[in-house]
Amino acid sequence: MEKAAQIQMLKDFSNANAIPGFEQEFVEMFVDKVKDMADVEIDGMLNVYASKKENRGNRPVIQLDAHSDAVGLMTQAVRPNGSLKFVPVGGWVKYNLPGLKVKIRNKEGQYVPGVVATKPPHFMTAAEKNSLPEIADMQIDVGSSSRQETIEDFKIDTGCPIFVDVDCDYNERTGVFFGKDFDDRFGAAVMVNLLDELKGQETNFDVVCALSSQEEVGLRGAYVTARKIKPEVAIVLESCPADDTFEPEWLSQTGMKRGPMLRDMDTTFIPNPIFQQYVCDLADQNGIPYTRSVRTGGGQDGAAIYYENGAPTIVIGIPVRYEHSAYCFASYHDYKASLDLALALIKDLNQEKLASFKLG
Repeated sequence: MEKAAQIQMLKDFSNANAIPGFEQEFVEMFVDKVKDMADVEIDGMLNVYASKKENRGNRPVIQLDAHSDAVGLMTQAVRPNGSLKFVPVGGWVKYNLPGLKVKIRNKEGQYVPGVVATKPPHFMTAAEKNSLPEIADMQIDVGSSSRQETIEDFKIDTGCPIFVDVDCDYNERTGVFFGKDFDDRFGAAVMVNLLDELKGQETNFDVVCALSSQEEVGLRGAYVTARKIKPEVAIVLESCPADDTFEPEWLSQTGMKRGPMLRDMDTTFIPNPIFQQYVCDLADQNGIPYTRSVRTGGGQDGAAIYYENGAPTIVIGIPVRYEHSAYCFASYHDYKASLDLALALIKDLNQEKLASFKLG
């Protein structure tokens, strides 16, 4: 796939609307990209299984994983004044919400613009100017004047999903993207590119790409995909939070334009160390930049896949600044390096090397 096509795909993926449980729009977009390169199946949870067309069906399987959902919000109730009481879906902090532009998918499937409302400073007390309300006390204004109008005219009520409304931009000169939901649309795009690069080629193992749902609310889809695929080895393509703007240089382990992050630990996952070192050595041999990290927070689908069936699993993370907010930065350089590393890994892996991970 040419660079221009990759960039357009990344922008389109970022702009898609998909929060946990409401991944349909992005699932359809992903399937459209891979349907000519893979045999596609979608289950009732909206997990997608894209099996490389050249698979034989009688060999060990490499599972590739990315997740389709991004953090969002959901309508809990309509207030008497017509505004929406909402709950977060996925890991938000309250500081990132006031003033946020959103879109609500109403009961008829139409998108209605809204904003996480803030009181004008003219009406704030001194205490209010120096504090931030809890999420439970925030509200989304859609331009309605009553509960009845919101429900009957805007067709918005309990259960309507709420999406961040930000368009993705790419700066050709700097190679930097600015937009929303890079977690994990960039990982999903790597899977599309991998299938494209491997089209018509033989690999040592069968390759199945799983686009897993509901990662942001407990890795739910990945447990299901791991049970179905039963991989012998897994590569998780995740977008990971960069720390290069707030950690000292000696402690920063994930920086933009420094290549993918290979995590040695997070709160859910410690990888097979032999497999982890093999991937690092392979990156060094191929001149692919990367960082390694030990995290005291976070989690990702690798935990579900690894602990569901014991398949050696590594996580190739694409650095994203300000993850789980509406406004993120990520670099094409890191995206391409992640693709190069995953491709080198698929081509290099064989039965002997796989056995070495398991035997130690």
